[in-house]
Amino acid sequence: MIRPLYNWVMKLAAGRHAPKALAAVSFAESSFFPIPPDVMLAPMILARPEKAYRYATICTIASVLGGCLGYAIGYFLEPVGLWVLSLIGHADGLDKFKELYGQYGLWVILVKGLTPFPYKLVTIASGLAQFNFAVFVAASVVTRGARFFLAAWVLKRFGPQILEVVERRLYTVAAVVLALIVGGVLLVRLL
Repeated sequence: MIRPLYNWVMKLAAGRHAPKALAAVSFAESSFFPIPPDVMLAPMILARPEKAYRYATICTIASVLGGCLGYAIGYFLEPVGLWVLSLIGHADGLDKFKELYGQYGLWVILVKGLTPFPYKLVTIASGLAQFNFAVFVAASVVTRGARFFLAAWVLKRFGPQILEVVERRLYTVAAVVLALIVGGVLLVRLL
C-alpha cells in the first residue's frame, strides 16, 4: 500500500500544482498520512533551488497546521489516542503517560519532530496528554521549521550528491542528528 502512495506523491511533486500538493501532504502527514513531505520537498528543491526556502516555509506552516489537527484527534478522540499510545509502547496507562509527557513532552516534540519518527504520533500523543497547546505549537514551529529549512539548505547547497548520501545512510544521519540534540540538551542541563 505504501509504494503506490509514494509513487503518487512523487508524481504530485512533478506537477504544476506541486506547491499546493506539498502543503496538502505536509498537513496530512502531521495527523494521519503515512508518506512524509520530504518525498516531495527534495525533488522540488532539486528542480527549482531558488525556491528552496519558499518550499520549506510551505512545509513548515502546513505541517504545524496538520499537527494541530493531530493534537485535536488526541484531545477529542481519546480511543484513537489510546490506540496511538499502544503503537508507541505506552499502552500500560493513560495517567502514567500523562505524567511522563508532563515532564518530557517538550523534549519529545523537539526531538521527534526532527527525526524520521512519524510526527503524527507526537501530535496525537500531545493532544491525548493534554499538553499545553501554545507550547506544542511553538515547539512544532521550531522543530518542523528546523527540519525543513535544514533540508532545504542542504539540498540547495549540495544538490543531488547529498540526496544520494542521505538516502543510503538515512538512519545513520538521523542517529547523528538525534545524538547532537540529546548532547545539546544534556549540556544545557549541566550548565
